[in-house]
Amino acid sequence: MGKILKYSFYDLIRSRWSYIYFMFYLLLGFVLFFLNNDVSKAVITLMNIIIVLVPLIGTIFGVMYYYNSREFTELLLAQPIKRSSIFLGQYFGVASSLTLSLVLGLGIPFVLYGLFRSDAIFDFSLLLITGAFLTLIFTALSFNIALSNENKIKGFGYSVLLWLFMAVIYDGLFLITLILFEEYPLDTFSLVATMFNPIDLSRTLILLKLDISALLGYTGAIFKQFFGTNTGFVISILMLILWTILPIWRLVYKAKRKDF
Repeated sequence: MGKILKYSFYDLIRSRWSYIYFMFYLLLGFVLFFLNNDVSKAVITLMNIIIVLVPLIGTIFGVMYYYNSREFTELLLAQPIKRSSIFLGQYFGVASSLTLSLVLGLGIPFVLYGLFRSDAIFDFSLLLITGAFLTLIFTALSFNIALSNENKIKGFGYSVLLWLFMAVIYDGLFLITLILFEEYPLDTFSLVATMFNPIDLSRTLILLKLDISALLGYTGAIFKQFFGTNTGFVISILMLILWTILPIWRLVYKAKRKDF
């Protein structure tokens, strides 16, 4: 698995799309500091971009890499290598290359502008951690979709639909539910509904740690009571870990039983 991971990692690092992804965050960081030399405000601005863009890139890169390397994968399957090692190696290669581009692209401008002398270092670290989690989660989900669909068009379509549902449609349905049932106690429902969407969970976690929970609107006070505590923070991180483990487990399960 390590050799396959290494190959997939270096293969993607040499890809021009990885350089574009890295340069986008690098330029974005410098532009933010050029417009406003404030680390805390830059973190807030980046949150809105990362929460939406990172899942999209992870989803597209994952499904694209799987389909483009299908012939190589079939060649590996003919060798005495475990299927779990092949697909986990490819998955971690894609996810690690995307995470590295994210961390270096944002880390370089922030370090140059005095991140280590700023009080926002923890907020920025949390931003990178949630970005890494979202990369791992949506790359794993995209691999699952690609494994379940031999047709490339369907695979890409379902992947984009998954991202669209998690990033946009889910929030709309959540808001409509809160409005329709506003007369009922929705505290528990709000917490559970947030945990069922890794994008919402990441956004909530960052907003509360930035102490701007008022931006969460109707359920801001509820989230503050729960996620604002150390226990809430730990549970939120554990939920993101669970969101990462379950798609990886299904990836291995599906790969072992798929007829290639």
